[in-house]
Amino acid sequence: MKDQNLDLFDPRTAVMDPEHSPTRTGESDFAFAFNDSNFSDRVLRIEILGDGGSDSNGCNSLADWARNRKRRREDFRKENALDITACPEEQIISCNQIDSEDADNENQDESVVAMIEEPNSGDEAANSDDSTWNCDSPRVIKVKSLHISSPILAAKSPFFYKLFSNGMRESEQRQVTLRINASEEAALMELLNFMYSNTLTTNTAPALLDVLMAADKFEVASCMRYCSRLLRNLPMTPESALLYLELPSSVLMADAVQPLTDAAKHFLAARYKDITKFQEEIMKLPLAGIEAILSSDDLQVASEDAVYDFVLKWTRAHYPLIEERREILSSRLGRCIRFPFMSCRKLRKVLTCNDFEHEFASKLVLEALFFKAEAPHRQRTQAAEESASTSRRFVERAYKYRPVKVVEFELPRQQCIVYLDLKRDECANLFPSGRVYSQAFHLGGQGFFLSAHCNMDQQSSFHCFGLFLGMQEKGSVTFAVDYEFAARTKPAEDYVSKYKGNYTFTGGKAVGYRNLFAIPWTSFMAEDSLYFINGVLHLRAELTIRH
Repeated sequence: MKDQNLDLFDPRTAVMDPEHSPTRTGESDFAFAFNDSNFSDRVLRIEILGDGGSDSNGCNSLADWARNRKRRREDFRKENALDITACPEEQIISCNQIDSEDADNENQDESVVAMIEEPNSGDEAANSDDSTWNCDSPRVIKVKSLHISSPILAAKSPFFYKLFSNGMRESEQRQVTLRINASEEAALMELLNFMYSNTLTTNTAPALLDVLMAADKFEVASCMRYCSRLLRNLPMTPESALLYLELPSSVLMADAVQPLTDAAKHFLAARYKDITKFQEEIMKLPLAGIEAILSSDDLQVASEDAVYDFVLKWTRAHYPLIEERREILSSRLGRCIRFPFMSCRKLRKVLTCNDFEHEFASKLVLEALFFKAEAPHRQRTQAAEESASTSRRFVERAYKYRPVKVVEFELPRQQCIVYLDLKRDECANLFPSGRVYSQAFHLGGQGFFLSAHCNMDQQSSFHCFGLFLGMQEKGSVTFAVDYEFAARTKPAEDYVSKYKGNYTFTGGKAVGYRNLFAIPWTSFMAEDSLYFINGVLHLRAELTIRH
């Protein structure tokens, strides 16, 4: 990453608030000195190369900007390939390129060429036959000369700081030459103006993005931060959010752009949080958009099993080759699935899924099973430690179907014990007539679920908390089950039985107790309630097949 500490006029060094307006902080404004020979010690000669692309100012939308930018990159990459093979010696002879840390930058196909040379004695022709350009290279279509102050530019940019202080004889010469593409001209002029005045004249998203790219190339962190703030203040759309997330990696890694990418991720996560409702639209999104959506804690989804199924569906559609699909799942999307909250049945399928590398899948499943086996307080500790990371794999989402822990027995009788925990705010949201369902669990090959309700007590006509046991719809199978509901209760905090019964289930039927604790809703939710321990209601259901 680029060294941004050399930006001596960085707005962050002036005030504590990073969202300030530079013109209101008392910072030095050198706009009066821009391109003024009286306040300059050098001449910046800008050679503008024809790149066949249109300027960003001609774009009507962000989509136009993105398409033009991509096309210009591809064209210039081809031209660069010709330059390297046809005339490497001429470039080396004529140019003193800056020793930049960004040699492997993915923007290298558009990287600037910097030269320092003696002033020319005669007039400069835009299309002069320079000996440098005798081969098939982009032609210089225009030349601009500006009077510049090396201390001002060096203070704003590590690029210019190194250019003016490289210790070579050329660094003492008066004229500096930069070569840029025609499509970058407007952005560079805006950037140079910003380095003097701390402000920009442009306010459209495509133009600001071009300035942001130029600021990244010339390492002007304060301008990157300024562009990022202006872009965040513009109305966000799915198109713009995706564009911000798909900027070159050098830009995305910059601290100055992090607030912009965070805002884009939050926008997409909020817009598409119900992946069932928007599934057709989401299926068309690129990888960066899918990652932003699936990384959200607020995803409205039935269960983590549904997230897993969606990820497989998306990757199979976008990466038909199994090798590419495995790479994407291992390096990117696998981190978005919170395997510890998947059902054990689905985890078994992960181990046999051909889309995952076997070693990678085994590690994820083992980690998930260890987490499920941990005591609740250890789970909470792991979730707290993970909350600051990007994967957040131990952080539970607000699933439509709440996760359960299940202990199964085959002998002496088929039996399972199911643990369901509900937070206080989840219970509060049930009032006055809501309900929440658990994930499915299985007994004797049949699927069951728990549902917690806020309903009216039939005798006393007050709201109360109810718990029910249901069997999933599956033909006309009948099942005779003994069941018992229990809850942890203060002060001992042990599970205390609240209701016992037996029922012969048929598909789609449910049974339970409308007022599990035999108290009104207000007493159940009160601060001194006996049933909330550290803000959590701990429920247990024990099911046994009757023979």
